Amino acid sequence: MQTNRAARQEVAQLEAAAIHATQAGKEDEGARLWARLLEFDPVHVRALSSLGKRAFKYGDLATARTAFDRLVAADPAGLQGWVNLALVCQGLKDEAGEAAALHGALRADPTDLVALILRANLLERQGDTHKAASVYGAAASVSPPLEQLSPELRPAVSHALAYRSQYQTKYSHFLDDYLAPHFAELDGEALHRFRDALDIMTGRKRRYESQSMMLHYPGLLPQPFFDRADFPWLDAIEAGTDNIRDEFLKVLQAEQGFTPYLTYPDDVPHNQFAELNNSPRWSAFHLLKDGVAVPEHAAQCPQTMALLGGAPQPDQPGRTPTAMFSLLKPNTHIPPHTGVSNARLVTHLPLIVPPDCGFRVGNETRSWVPGQAWVFDDTIEHEAWNRSAQLRVVLIFDIWHPQLSAAERRMITAMTAGINEFRGGSGEFDL
Repeated sequence: MQTNRAARQEVAQLEAAAIHATQAGKEDEGARLWARLLEFDPVHVRALSSLGKRAFKYGDLATARTAFDRLVAADPAGLQGWVNLALVCQGLKDEAGEAAALHGALRADPTDLVALILRANLLERQGDTHKAASVYGAAASVSPPLEQLSPELRPAVSHALAYRSQYQTKYSHFLDDYLAPHFAELDGEALHRFRDALDIMTGRKRRYESQSMMLHYPGLLPQPFFDRADFPWLDAIEAGTDNIRDEFLKVLQAEQGFTPYLTYPDDVPHNQFAELNNSPRWSAFHLLKDGVAVPEHAAQCPQTMALLGGAPQPDQPGRTPTAMFSLLKPNTHIPPHTGVSNARLVTHLPLIVPPDCGFRVGNETRSWVPGQAWVFDDTIEHEAWNRSAQLRVVLIFDIWHPQLSAAERRMITAMTAGINEFRGGSGEFDL
């Protein structure tokens, strides 16, 4: 017992002396002390690590390998020991040893950025293009943005991103050529969903899902834009575009009743909307708000209100239906965002559309055309812009999702009333 205690004291003294010598720049003395320490404790992790790093620094790869082999045997859960052993094996051109060391590193931490890059680099050197691209992709997925990386890591991560991108491009072009005759045979068939699936798989498009902020109704198809033919009641509204626009122009001339589209309080996070909060650059003239008509506004637009009555407007007391003229001033961008509930869809009827205006939902970007309406799911990420020098105006209103049954709609209406009663008042759904 006394001997063990004395040995522990000797190890502690040697460790302290070795650390002090190393910090004082006395590398040789520090190395001697670490080596002396190993005589008492052959599996001392810090001594093995220090001696291995010193040997690697001065090009003595054989000694470094011996130290790191002993280190990972003593501490198999230690990530850095495996990474250091992999680097030594790389220097010795021992690819089998390098692969085994990287296996140990990723077993210790499967998400370690350095270990993933080293494995992908080994696979690239071995000519295993497919696996290298896969592992470079894994590295890219766990890496912070380049600007947040340390300078020594940026080139490696940049290479990972470039390699993966080049691989995806080659992959997608190959499949395009391979599938071209099949597309030709099926010319005229509705294959837009297959094309989207192909683009998402090969990285040409992102995968967008419904991200309802408040009420998410399961089982409803998360479709960015819906087929116009599915909404025959829009024919009458589109036919009334000129009358709707005329009523809007009279309202615009009066210059009353317009409010900023966003009116968040100053004590809540504004996130991506900070620039547009309480700003007239994106404004609205509400016809229906929080489920009821705005009397003084609706009275000025009787034909618009009559046409809106032909739409399957949702019924959520205190929340929907909603309808408004949406104004986007020149050089204004509405940043990407998502809506509150997929139980309702949003309709746009363009009224005034200058050049250089656009709208994106998920992967699909469209330009408004006056008098041509569309219906989209606003719980899928979307954004809009007006890069012209003129005003853009769209009539916006919401409708029930057509896949909801009459019974489901009735229950949503009842649930909303229950929410309002529980909360002691109504809420609101912003478009």
